[in-house]
Amino acid sequence: MPVVASPADPRHHVADPRARLRQAGLRVTAPRQAVLGVLGDHPHSTADAVASAVRGRLGSVSTQAVYDVLAACVDAGLVRRIEPAGSAARYETRTGDNHHHVVCRACGATADIDCVVGERPCLAPSDAGGFVVDEAEIVFWGTCPACRDAGAGTPHIDADGTSSIPSR
Repeated sequence: MPVVASPADPRHHVADPRARLRQAGLRVTAPRQAVLGVLGDHPHSTADAVASAVRGRLGSVSTQAVYDVLAACVDAGLVRRIEPAGSAARYETRTGDNHHHVVCRACGATADIDCVVGERPCLAPSDAGGFVVDEAEIVFWGTCPACRDAGAGTPHIDADGTSSIPSR
């Protein structure tokens, strides 16, 4: 899957990857800097898409090396891993705030959705089963403007009169 072009969002930009890596206690390496740069330019990319883009910047870098960099950056809090149901894991550099995602059912495009409430967690469960909840992850599903304009994922009326959007 290629890296999908998306509008530049300054909240994903990593101004100084070298400094961010050092602050997180990670060694500064070319693959780590390249991964942060790719994710800053193309948030919500899959690991394979990141690997392809990193190879475009650096030349020969193994996919496993990119997976290792992503794992280290997730563990250090520099990168967030999101896993929409039925989709490959995606990665972004926008961390430390309370936001969620919207995913297109037709093409898989993913975008940020700011939390309406603005506090963690956005949802208070009626019964947390004894857990202390510190985060809620919400994924909204729908059809992106490009797919909607192309007629993909258009809602249709079922025999019982209900409206639904076919999933991929």
